Amino acid sequence: MTGADVVACARTQIGVPWVHQGRMWGHALDCAGLVICVARELGIVPADFDVTGYTRTPDGSMLPLLAQHLETVPHLELGAVLCVATERDPQHLGIVGDYLHGGFSLIHATNAGSRRVVESRIMFVRNFKRRGVYRFPGVA
Repeated sequence: MTGADVVACARTQIGVPWVHQGRMWGHALDCAGLVICVARELGIVPADFDVTGYTRTPDGSMLPLLAQHLETVPHLELGAVLCVATERDPQHLGIVGDYLHGGFSLIHATNAGSRRVVESRIMFVRNFKRRGVYRFPGVA
């Protein structure tokens, strides 16, 4: 499986409504739900795999969970999971895509604006501070 496979799977969810701790493929996702459901759809994790109990307020609990389940990588790459913060503590996840006109995009479920899964060019998401980049196990 390649990073392009991860991106293609994630893109099928663009437009799906954002719901906190949403795990309903095609119906309701939050940022972690998008990552978890993509991993489920691709058979990377079992269909009943989940991580819940996190709050909408950043508390730093995301990074240990990511390190436990994913491989840390040093740079952005296609299909990677990007963890970002808008303030100090990590609070948001997305999947790195290839932007149509060059560079990288972020496929993510946002509770701002459209409150849906969207794809945004990373250079235009200025308020995101990178906190970690991860790869799904078994993705080349």
